[in-house]
Amino acid sequence: MTPLEIIAKKRDGLALSSNEIAHVIDGYVRGDIPDFQMSALTMAIFIKGMDDLETASLTREMLHSGTTLQWPKDSPPQVDKHSTGGIGDKVSLILAPLLACCDLQVPMISGRGLGPTGGTLDKLESIPGFRTDLSVPEIQKIIADVGCVITGATNDIVPADRKLYTLRDITATVASIPLITASIMSKKLAEGLNALVLDVKYGSGAFMKSLDDAHVLAQSLVRVGREFGIAISALLTDMNQPLGKMVGNVVEVNESIATLQGDGPSDLTDLTLALGAELLVHSKRANSLQEATEQLRQRIADGSGLEKFQQMVVAQGGDLDAVRPVTLTSDVISQESGYVRSMDAEQFGRVVIQMGGGRQTITDKLDLSVGLELLVRIGDPVIVGQPLAHIFSNQEVAENITPRLLSAIQIGQDPVTPPKLIVERIDQ
Repeated sequence: MTPLEIIAKKRDGLALSSNEIAHVIDGYVRGDIPDFQMSALTMAIFIKGMDDLETASLTREMLHSGTTLQWPKDSPPQVDKHSTGGIGDKVSLILAPLLACCDLQVPMISGRGLGPTGGTLDKLESIPGFRTDLSVPEIQKIIADVGCVITGATNDIVPADRKLYTLRDITATVASIPLITASIMSKKLAEGLNALVLDVKYGSGAFMKSLDDAHVLAQSLVRVGREFGIAISALLTDMNQPLGKMVGNVVEVNESIATLQGDGPSDLTDLTLALGAELLVHSKRANSLQEATEQLRQRIADGSGLEKFQQMVVAQGGDLDAVRPVTLTSDVISQESGYVRSMDAEQFGRVVIQMGGGRQTITDKLDLSVGLELLVRIGDPVIVGQPLAHIFSNQEVAENITPRLLSAIQIGQDPVTPPKLIVERIDQ
């Protein structure tokens, strides 16, 4: 079939064959199919959806559009975690070294922030010298030497996703479950994984605002992973307030280090351990989630997790001993007494963008030193005059954003039950 016939078929709500999907993806990557035709197809997929077989075929063709990482047969299991993104989510920085201490290898290919959620690569680049542009041979060497790496995708890993995501972004077709699934899973499968755990977030600070939508996405991701023969599960987690206390770049790196030292916020620590436990059980490094959690806690307690993080930083050219500047601090003061009723978590990310710590376009240059520290959580009692947050920015900027922060933290008179962090586990 011609591209136009394939587009018409999907527009009419009919399922595409594997060969038809392969024809379109191959033609688009090679440049034979123009953007306007692929735009029409993504819009048809956005409106009509895809069944499981179509989604798996799309994932497969995107995966095979470029290079995949290869590992020696006698290597430890290759594992990774993927988060759908949330405010203050710095789990990757903590989890990768902890897993590498448990005889697992973590070839984590990550991304940059665009919009309110911060990017893992941006956070790591607040460490002086840290490189996130590693070649495939460099990735393989660091994995062999250290056991974990966090880097950006090379140009030859899943090029179909790079082209397609740019197109989806400008055609308002990002929010399509099949397209999201294929994008995420093609990149993760390109790492040559044996096991994957997914952190699918929902709420005011997440891409998926409702639990129902997050549930549908998690099921789609898990089904595709099982189709490709990897051990996989997903945790649905609440993102109606930031994860941890810090939101920004260097401040999140500092909070990650504190967590590896055993002094991190309880929600951040608990979620990191829960995600890591899934991978230890999937990889048969533990017999139960409880046993796996204790293994990971021990890696924090004995300092080996922090030591592994330091090794990874050095291997990627970074210097943890170098100064990581943080700008001056001012306070956001509560204007009323009561209980923290709710938070508009997305606003915290947008405030960081306003301060220069996040990007609105992919070419924006970041001020890695700015950020926020949230001092209260949903359900906490507060009184007039109590600091609700610290702002890491200059005084003029702080004065401009303080009203936004106050409006993002809603205070009521009645006690509030704190939300549950991990809401559901999905493995099929």
